[in-house]
Amino acid sequence: MVAYKLGRSKLGERLARSHTGALAGEDAALDAYFRDCGIIRVDMLETLIEIGPLLAGRQPPDREGQLRRRPRVAVVTTTGGGAASVVDRLGTLGIETVAPGSDSPIVDLTMGRRSATYGAVVAELLEFPGCDAVLAVVGSSAQFHPQLAVEPILEAARGAKRPLKPLAAFLAPHAEESLALLAQAGVAAFRTPEACADAFHAFFSWRTPRQSRNETPAQWPQDIPRRGRLTEPQALTLFAALGVPVVEFALAQAPDYAHPLPYPVAAKIVSAAIAHKTEAGGVALAIRDGEELKEKIRNLRQAVSGHPLERILLQKMESGLAEAIIGYRDDPVVGPLVMVGAGGTLAELYNDVVLRLAPVDEAEALEMIGRVKGFAVLRGYRGLPQGDLKALARALAAFSRLALAAGRPVREAEANPVIVKPDGVVAVDALAIMKEA
Repeated sequence: MVAYKLGRSKLGERLARSHTGALAGEDAALDAYFRDCGIIRVDMLETLIEIGPLLAGRQPPDREGQLRRRPRVAVVTTTGGGAASVVDRLGTLGIETVAPGSDSPIVDLTMGRRSATYGAVVAELLEFPGCDAVLAVVGSSAQFHPQLAVEPILEAARGAKRPLKPLAAFLAPHAEESLALLAQAGVAAFRTPEACADAFHAFFSWRTPRQSRNETPAQWPQDIPRRGRLTEPQALTLFAALGVPVVEFALAQAPDYAHPLPYPVAAKIVSAAIAHKTEAGGVALAIRDGEELKEKIRNLRQAVSGHPLERILLQKMESGLAEAIIGYRDDPVVGPLVMVGAGGTLAELYNDVVLRLAPVDEAEALEMIGRVKGFAVLRGYRGLPQGDLKALARALAAFSRLALAAGRPVREAEANPVIVKPDGVVAVDALAIMKEA
């Protein structure tokens, strides 16, 4: 099945109103849903009409094999300008164009290779192991000599090994008779560079529908309520019960605010009415001793004097290489979604997140993490220390088990930031809102 992005859905409106949805965007949520259902989603109406032959009889690309890297398309052309228009568009969608034995992004037959036949080059590219698909770009000959322009492509396709590597054609300028000949032969042909690139992007984004798994139900901590907004200590307790590493914490009370944690510590107000404590002035960091603790707590109480306060939450100070955000949202139409992205106070500014239907296993979680651009620094970029992304994947998979709690009581949850260390991760901030008030 192929879906076309049309307008703003009611689902998208609901997701956008939630914190997780606002951060990820409605398109990302819908893409996650379609992806797990094995539905291909395209951006353009003409792509919807023209993509069929590209998909016919093919299975989704092997993401565990050749497409762990960026997808690669080999482009052969008799018109440099026409090829450039589609190559540029492919590049903006994260698809690399390649040519055998050359640094050029295309095989250009307009100059320097006039002795080579077009069909022979297409045949060579269909056997070329360095690409995942082949695109034939045909110039004005498609308009004035349809049979001569199209037959080399069809001949190469007939002689190629089976299963045939994805093959498509882009005709510049528009040539209706050549388009018809290609369509009759089952070769996808596109009228515009935008639709052509959109089709390849949709094809490479295609996944096999997710198979249902027998999952062990998630255990709900006995003392944690199943309605309303949880306090942060309650949310941390819930996340820890799922298997997410959380910061060491304690609750302290006046007058002496005694606690077992080693200094330095962080102090936070505890109020279910305040979701974002930093903005409200309800957080104090790097407190060095008991006297400073009392002073900071007085300041915290003054900053949020209009809210009823419970006890003060104290946490061990944590540091690491980077911050991540993991989130969860249970939508009444799509169902439970899990999210991971670059975290911290600038998470909404960067909007660098990936969504999937929940729950996910560790392999799926690691694949999600691999798509977050901001985590490049944690993969040893330019000799920087590597973060424990496998530990982050375990935490994300554990967090996604909110979808397996009996009755699925959680409407929305978030751990931000999750500190990524060289040898582990730890969630230091927690938010959870139940479906029932």
